[in-house]
Amino acid sequence: MINVTPTAATKISELLTEENKTEAGLRVFVQGGGCSGFQYGLMIDEGEGDASTDSVIESNGVKLLVDPISARYLKGAEVDFVDNVTGGGFTIKNPNAKSTCGCGSSFSV
Repeated sequence: MINVTPTAATKISELLTEENKTEAGLRVFVQGGGCSGFQYGLMIDEGEGDASTDSVIESNGVKLLVDPISARYLKGAEVDFVDNVTGGGFTIKNPNAKSTCGCGSSFSV
């Protein structure tokens, strides 16, 4: 459903190690807002959330947690980490997004 690039997986693993949360996963979600209608969110999640409804996905050794509503918008998406002269950060490449804003953190469907 959602893939994590090897570069992003390495960065996520480093962050989890720094936080002493190596058993945690990365919650990937979509919420209303941003300049295009929806925005992405990423956060460390130590629990399984609502285990009865959340999807738990393993990609490149990283555990992702996705709620059912976000899963509809993120099907086929890819989490990547980009490092450039202005700094680094996680990006989501989403084939379901009809348009995105200039900052790349919000989208419309």
